[in-house]
Amino acid sequence: MTVTNELLYETLRAIQGTLAEHGEKLDELGGDLRAMKSHMVGFMQNEVAQDGAIASIRARLDRIERRLDISDH
Repeated sequence: MTVTNELLYETLRAIQGTLAEHGEKLDELGGDLRAMKSHMVGFMQNEVAQDGAIASIRARLDRIERRLDISDH
């Protein structure tokens, strides 16, 4: 089989097209990853807020138990 310049160019063009498609897919995946990170941040902030609320409720419950002298401690 004889390798000609035309065959090389055709092969390189096909490779270039494939690389362009992969680049577009990588860009799309990058956007998806950024969106997932954003959702994770929101979830973590919500979890921190819930932890704070639970800590506040526990502190209030401890105070109530001490006032009523029903503490298990």
